Amino acid sequence: MLVLDCGGQYSQLIARRVRECRVYSELVGHTITPEAVRARNPYALVLSGGPSSVYSDDAPRVDPGLFELGIPTLGICYGAQLMALELGGRVDRTGVSEFGRTSMEVTESELLADTPPEQTVWMSHRDTVVAAPEGARVVASSPATPVAAFEAPERGLYGVQFHPEVVHTPHGMDVLKNFLYRAADAPPAWTPAAVIEEQVARIRAQVGHERVLCALSGGVDSAVAALLVHKAVGEQLTCVFVDHGLLRQDEAEQVVETFGEHFHVPLVHVQAQERFLALLDGVEEPEEKRKIIGREFIRVFEEEARKLSSQSGSDVRWLVQGTLYSDVIESGGTEGVAATIKSHHNVGGLPEDMKMRLVEPLRLLFKDEVRRVGEELGMPERMVWRQPFPGPGLAIRIIGAVTAERLEILRRADAVLQEEVRRADLYGELWQSFAVLPAVRSVGVQGDERTYGYPIVIRAVTSDDAMTADWARLPYDLVETISARIVNEIPGVNRVVLDVTSKPPATIEWE
Repeated sequence: MLVLDCGGQYSQLIARRVRECRVYSELVGHTITPEAVRARNPYALVLSGGPSSVYSDDAPRVDPGLFELGIPTLGICYGAQLMALELGGRVDRTGVSEFGRTSMEVTESELLADTPPEQTVWMSHRDTVVAAPEGARVVASSPATPVAAFEAPERGLYGVQFHPEVVHTPHGMDVLKNFLYRAADAPPAWTPAAVIEEQVARIRAQVGHERVLCALSGGVDSAVAALLVHKAVGEQLTCVFVDHGLLRQDEAEQVVETFGEHFHVPLVHVQAQERFLALLDGVEEPEEKRKIIGREFIRVFEEEARKLSSQSGSDVRWLVQGTLYSDVIESGGTEGVAATIKSHHNVGGLPEDMKMRLVEPLRLLFKDEVRRVGEELGMPERMVWRQPFPGPGLAIRIIGAVTAERLEILRRADAVLQEEVRRADLYGELWQSFAVLPAVRSVGVQGDERTYGYPIVIRAVTSDDAMTADWARLPYDLVETISARIVNEIPGVNRVVLDVTSKPPATIEWE
């Protein structure tokens, strides 16, 4: 199923919810043509919500020909308004807005079948459909929205003013399943086993009999990518682990040891600490850090590929990366209207003159989907559920220039945090927990003397896929223990603070 992104904050969430119904979905731009849609032959289309008014000059528009394809189409919020307007209905700003939980009454409906006649839904709109398109019947209304849902089943057209994709709409998943299974006749066949089968076939078709190099970081993403490629091409694969000097305490040794225990793939361990630190010397701007690290990663991989090519006598032209869909979206890599939030080192940070060609078997998967694929592939639990760690490493957890002193302080602080979180048996409940070092100093007092040291920020969040996140409510006694240990055990630190900001408005990482 294709989700046409009209700029809504929940566009990615729609795609995720459809996948939870075991139907593969992809986010595409609202400007996609009917010809491009027909070529992809989807079961269904969804027009997402968006912040615009359908009457604004710069409002996202879709090609009206999409509604003539005979493909079941669901409009959500702005998408429903746009559908109504294009098909001859009427949209007005009545002066009464609806934001948040709203009571809605339902009449007989295919889309809302088997849901209560009176139910709570989540609304977020100022404009309202006041007249459904000709030939469509109104099947739901709320006190401020006379057309809360409309449908023309014989044409495969459906519109809802509310957001079925958010958890605040209790029967939202039922609505999506009705659309997918009843209206679109889409089979719930997208499973981890199906993903593996499809990706193995794609990898074989992509690389043929050529040699492949995999960028291994030690995280679940690159490990799953490596397993998929190894399953596809076997001995054609060599993994390369680059220690760029920005890893956590003892992490490089752990990656090499863990990989050696569980994988039967050649591993090249590259020591490149001084090389990366020299390039980062004096660099403070986060986007520049990410791009420097991403570019240098590629240079190292190209060098290792040349070495392998000379040893084997055949060129190594393919590079495997564990790029995820969330990386692509945040780096502005979709065809929609979303802005670039930050360049991920393996997407927006890649050099333009890169010599190797990419193999990205996880590019259209979210993190939780990657973990399910990892379990299906037989990966050990501690690897599957390892907390995410960014490719640029501690460089983007030091807010300011990266120095050897700051890296050592941050490594030690993060080690204390990880140790105490695990001791409290909370590691598996958190999406991420880590320390941040802002390159500022504050006044403190230790041993009756004035100190001028760094602060350490504790960041812990809960999430399903990193697209949104909530700050974790760590027990105060745990926070107290972490704070006391960091200040007492790490010279140069005299203050510990707790980040209590969710995403949005913040991002999970500070840079």
